[in-house]
Amino acid sequence: MRRSARRDIAQDITDMIVARIEQGVLPWRRPWRMFGASDRPLRAKGEAYTGVNSILLWAIGDANGYRSRFWMTARQANELGGNVRRGARSAPSVYFNTVARPAGPTLTGEDTTRLIRFMRAYQVYNCDEIEGLPAHYYPDPLAIAEPDPSRHQAAIDAFFDPIPIEVRQGGNRAYYSPGGDYVQMPLKATFTSSDHHAATLAHEMAHASGASHRLAREFGKRFGDKAYAFEEIVADLTSGIVCSELGLPCELHDSHASYIAGWLAIMKSDKSAIITAAAKAEQAYRWLATWSQEKLSRRQEAGHDAALHADA
Repeated sequence: MRRSARRDIAQDITDMIVARIEQGVLPWRRPWRMFGASDRPLRAKGEAYTGVNSILLWAIGDANGYRSRFWMTARQANELGGNVRRGARSAPSVYFNTVARPAGPTLTGEDTTRLIRFMRAYQVYNCDEIEGLPAHYYPDPLAIAEPDPSRHQAAIDAFFDPIPIEVRQGGNRAYYSPGGDYVQMPLKATFTSSDHHAATLAHEMAHASGASHRLAREFGKRFGDKAYAFEEIVADLTSGIVCSELGLPCELHDSHASYIAGWLAIMKSDKSAIITAAAKAEQAYRWLATWSQEKLSRRQEAGHDAALHADA
């Protein structure tokens, strides 16, 4: 029997995301309409998917109208007492690994090895397609009601305030100035809502995170004159992640048609571009989130010390 050609996972992922964008849907934004607040796709044990898996499962979930945030393998479903429905569609979840290969002897006769990085995928199912699971794997209709934006202001302030990047107010443009190393934002009152302001701020903060003295985000010759458009993809993905984690509604940061055309050109010419962009966005989000997490840790430590002194 002739063996079938190996599946090109990166190309499959890119084709799926490009198709959604060409339909007018940015996969890393619209799904909040389906899932509600803080809706990163989740693994069976509750951990959030990250990187390109997050974007991919958002896109597939949105396309199929799934309401559950959870995805798992058929084996995991069986272990939890569930069964995948007949005819259910699976989705790929990718992972990266390395393998050592002989690289030949050195000039001194010592054997050497080289590490080869590769990508693989396994199949997962949305829990809407699985019967018999514990109740928490299925969404409560009340939990996906669109929240009142004012409820999120404390979370927005707690996330952005500790970030050590200067934010200037005024004017009618939002941008990051590499030369001055500051973010310029129009007055908050000019935005439709505080959520729109937060989404735009997240986009510009993402740009600032890539400065040489922070994450030193570079794209090299691979993207050439498309580096600007690629950076916009990274910033927009980062904004989407921030909005998700803060529980903000979708479609907050407007994208120009020219940007989207540039994104499509990159994705169509480089099948691994969206995978790289997702990894860079995840890195940017984690850098931005570090500051609020550190501030919370300091507060907890201070409270603990105060309690010890009070007991003494």
